Amino acid sequence: MVDQTSIGIDSRGGRSGRSAPALDEIDARIVEELGRDGRMSVRTLAERVSISRTNAHSRVERLISSGVITGFHARVDPVKVGRGTAALIGLSIEQGAWPEVSRRLAATSGVEHVALVAGDFDFVVRVRTEDNLSLRNLVFDHIQSLPGVRNCHTWLIFDEFEPER
Repeated sequence: MVDQTSIGIDSRGGRSGRSAPALDEIDARIVEELGRDGRMSVRTLAERVSISRTNAHSRVERLISSGVITGFHARVDPVKVGRGTAALIGLSIEQGAWPEVSRRLAATSGVEHVALVAGDFDFVVRVRTEDNLSLRNLVFDHIQSLPGVRNCHTWLIFDEFEPER
């Protein structure tokens, strides 16, 4: 069994804030390659990092079981699936309300990412909706009205860019 504290997981299942031990060079290259193309075969992965297929397979399995690799996902164009309006929302909340607010945000349709942050806001939330009216309804009717939310500031995202990998 993996010692969860060594990979940055606290007793509640969340991240503890501690860094995981450094990956060796081959594991780091495997993570990089799979970050570029999570659908590549083990054979192709092994060729790209210059190891055997058996070694590549066992390393990927270990990276998954230790929580370094948390899943494989398809990248979807939000515009093509009817979610062309995006925004970042900064939330200030009442003292002690963060566990309930974070749970409710995570369960809210249209919410893509929730981050508990330090600074001017307590949370930064990324949302996607069909259009500006849907965004307005999401912000006013759902997010801003959550118990514990004191202040809400919304920034409309005009365009997004993926870093080159």
